[in-house]
Amino acid sequence: MSMRADSGEGIPAGTREVARAAFPKGCLAMRLRDSLGPLFSDEEFAEAFGVRGRPGVAPGRLALVSILQFTENLTDRQAAHAVRARIDVKYLLGLELTDPGFDHTVLTGFRDRLLAHGLEEKILDLLLGRLASEGLVAPGGRQRTDATHVLAAVRSLNRLEFIGEALRAAMEALAVAAPDWMRTAMDPVWQERYGTRVDAYRLPTDEQERRGLARQIAADGYRLLEAVVAPAAPAWLREIPAVTVLRTVWLQQFSRTVTDGVEEVAWRGKDDLPPGRMLITSPYDPEARYSKKRGSAWVGYKIHLSESCDDPGEVHRPHLITHVETTDATVNDAMVVETVHDRLTSRGLLPAEHLLDAGYTSAELLLTAPIARGVSVIGPVRSNNTRQAAQKNGFGKTAFTINWQAEHAICPSGATSRYWTAGVDNNGRDAIRIRFATSTCAPCPVRDQCTRSTQYGRQLTVRPQEQDALLERVRAEQSTDEWKDRYAARAGVEGTIHQAVAAAGVRRTRYIGLAKTHLAHVLTAAAINLIRLDAWWNGTPLADTRTSRLAALELAA
Repeated sequence: MSMRADSGEGIPAGTREVARAAFPKGCLAMRLRDSLGPLFSDEEFAEAFGVRGRPGVAPGRLALVSILQFTENLTDRQAAHAVRARIDVKYLLGLELTDPGFDHTVLTGFRDRLLAHGLEEKILDLLLGRLASEGLVAPGGRQRTDATHVLAAVRSLNRLEFIGEALRAAMEALAVAAPDWMRTAMDPVWQERYGTRVDAYRLPTDEQERRGLARQIAADGYRLLEAVVAPAAPAWLREIPAVTVLRTVWLQQFSRTVTDGVEEVAWRGKDDLPPGRMLITSPYDPEARYSKKRGSAWVGYKIHLSESCDDPGEVHRPHLITHVETTDATVNDAMVVETVHDRLTSRGLLPAEHLLDAGYTSAELLLTAPIARGVSVIGPVRSNNTRQAAQKNGFGKTAFTINWQAEHAICPSGATSRYWTAGVDNNGRDAIRIRFATSTCAPCPVRDQCTRSTQYGRQLTVRPQEQDALLERVRAEQSTDEWKDRYAARAGVEGTIHQAVAAAGVRRTRYIGLAKTHLAHVLTAAAINLIRLDAWWNGTPLADTRTSRLAALELAA
């Protein structure tokens, strides 16, 4: 399919007249067209379309329809119907009233072309570039970032259901790709066992019976994989995605041993499973991951939203989303900050002040961001959670004198540490472990106030000198009213997350896979920006933080 360029001649007179009569006060779609014009040019997407073949729908219009789809949380069919039937949408796109629109599958093809050519960020880049030229968003100033969880578009499965569905999915794929081979390679009993979804019948509740069923599924899976890699089987069968997933799942979930000529297959123990960032949790979305945070567990992804939040008293601009990052559910928030800053730099929208919560901040980031990026990161650091600090009893780190040059510490009793080991902590950050000898601590009369260990001496874990000093300073600052007032603006990003969930349905992804989910999030960010621009043009004030009636009551002490 080749690209058919939009004529760019503006809005047809008939469409303009009818739309003005139908919407005398205007509406979101009409105000967007009046204020920003066509917004996207077809040439910006030329690399995703060929130069030969039957002309397709203008990609600039498809990009605008894709954003409009997320402003109203429409399906592809509903978005295509809106183009065909709604006057305001025809006004936005500059179409004649008699224009028949296009089939809904065109939107799917457009998204696939964006993904295939690495243009996922293109729509948001172009929108922000246009808004920057209008002075509606600018570098410097203040921005804030926060994340929320996104549920994958798959069912949550327990472990037994998961392995059964992984095997069934592979069989279904092989039955479609190579039906003749499947007829000869498949055990006839498999059709009865795996012909329907695993949850279509009652699974055993007894633990021994469940393990027996798991061994049966595992044995059938191994037999199928051996048949696929047999010399007589077509080599391309091994490349079928569902078969690749099955092979990976069986490696992760089962151990296979041979004892005295007898093969034994068993579920791996929890301690023998791969880490969560590698563990497949659904055969239908292999990139979705299981994660748990503050008591909430989910299978899917995370979305990180960054938005401008300049004080209205300082500059008159709307709060707009400047970047959206999508990761799998296991990625630590702190790992995305560099990526966010890189992307904001490439867009020319790097802030002077970046508000982050404790999940993103670290001593290393607070120290390096102002130097390397010119960005002042404002966010709380984790408090000292050692037993002594939590109970406010005993000797905490501040009770020790650290000699950074001599690389030792002196305890409150005057003893000197023996070991000084520089390395990294569990999160891969620089850390120094200082340990006192057992012989030093064992006879100490105040040992109980220092350590509970009966085998080893006291151990301290500290950051490198500059980071350690910065941590202590920030911990002292974040308890002051001045710091709290400065940081209070970060809370506004919670409203952005709520808007993304309520308006665009971002809590559950529509698509399978990280790349498609991220594209949906980019379109969501662009849609929210247009919604906010419309509210800003209309003078709609920002909503106040909701307070429940009960919380608002002034109760007598």
